[in-house]
Amino acid sequence: MSHATSRTVPAAHGEPAGLDNRVVVGGTALTWRTLPDVRLPEPAAALADSGRDALAAARHHATHGTELLLTTLSRVDDTMRADLRDSGFTVTTLRDGVPESVPPARPRPAEPGRLWLLTSGSTGRPKRVGHTLESLTTVRGTQAGRTWLCPYAPGSYAWWQVVTLSLTQPGQDLVVVEPGELDDWPAIAAAHGVDAASGTPTFWRRTIYRDGAALSRVPLRQITLGGEPVDQAILDQLRELFPAARISWIYASSEVGASIVVHDGQAGFPVRWLDQAAAGRPTLSVRDEELVISSPYHGVGLDGPVRTGDRVRIEGDRVLITGRLDSDEINVGGSKASAGAVRDVLTAHPAVAWARVTGRRAPLLGRMVVADVVLTPGAEQPDEAALVRWCADRLPEHAVPRRIRVLTEIPVKETLKSDV
Repeated sequence: MSHATSRTVPAAHGEPAGLDNRVVVGGTALTWRTLPDVRLPEPAAALADSGRDALAAARHHATHGTELLLTTLSRVDDTMRADLRDSGFTVTTLRDGVPESVPPARPRPAEPGRLWLLTSGSTGRPKRVGHTLESLTTVRGTQAGRTWLCPYAPGSYAWWQVVTLSLTQPGQDLVVVEPGELDDWPAIAAAHGVDAASGTPTFWRRTIYRDGAALSRVPLRQITLGGEPVDQAILDQLRELFPAARISWIYASSEVGASIVVHDGQAGFPVRWLDQAAAGRPTLSVRDEELVISSPYHGVGLDGPVRTGDRVRIEGDRVLITGRLDSDEINVGGSKASAGAVRDVLTAHPAVAWARVTGRRAPLLGRMVVADVVLTPGAEQPDEAALVRWCADRLPEHAVPRRIRVLTEIPVKETLKSDV
């Protein structure tokens, strides 16, 4: 089912089918074909200063098949630069289409067609995962014409998912949101006819919190969520705003690719999908409360079952992804509390727009559950005691938060994720 780790990489990709698709970046409408022509050394670690630079680098790779690692300038510190140069990359900064290159400390032959992704680094320093344009392109069938919003950081797996769709499929236009435009993206989307958008749950929650009315004016027909655990509350909020749209959530990562896609409006995926092997499709399983995936879209060296590091729990006929194994479980006096389960209870409260749940050291118990929340504007504002009572009515005693702090803004990182 999975590709062998020794699979060959094509020397060049030829002209992508989507080169005439419209690309809007920095407020300017171009096409893939009319993006600035960027010539990169090989192998190159391209550090893009803008969405336009990143798209130009992606087009160069798609056309010429040169070995490329693409990320944002802000993600790479001096230590990582040195590591990349030691690994044979020419570190190339792209500003306004102009490359500035520092040669590798240890030159090596390029691997034609290879694409490298940096993991999110949520469990330590980012590591490199090898792919090809083919393994990153998971949408291959004919698609209805769409104008997609892409708010993701360049070079991330989620960014490549939207970019490859536009590059390889005619009729899939792209509107890129730069970091400085994030607060105003609904207005940008409405102005450029966006009818499909992909973002993390935090991205959608933050937009609803800041200006749900502006969001409702975007004519969305396709809404996609991924990158974080997707709970029922955010799915229901989006359904209320966009009753006619198709709402999907996707489980995807640099290591196993896009492996789970759910369109039924429910959090989690059906239990019946577990341990179902089919040619060309990922196989999902659970081992010791951890999601394990064998995927045809895996990164280099990850053939066979891959332990994802994500914790799951089974409720009825659904398998729910609650969070990372190393952060989801909170040991309270010998009893285990799931941070994800507590978070889901808090976000189900009608006045809670967002929640983060963690463990804190406590006398006698060792750890206790605490939470940060952001309250919905205009709603009746519950105090800490009311939120604790809400949780106490729905959770075992050891899992009830002992401290709940109210924040005034939903925090978001460059990855569009919160620390959850």
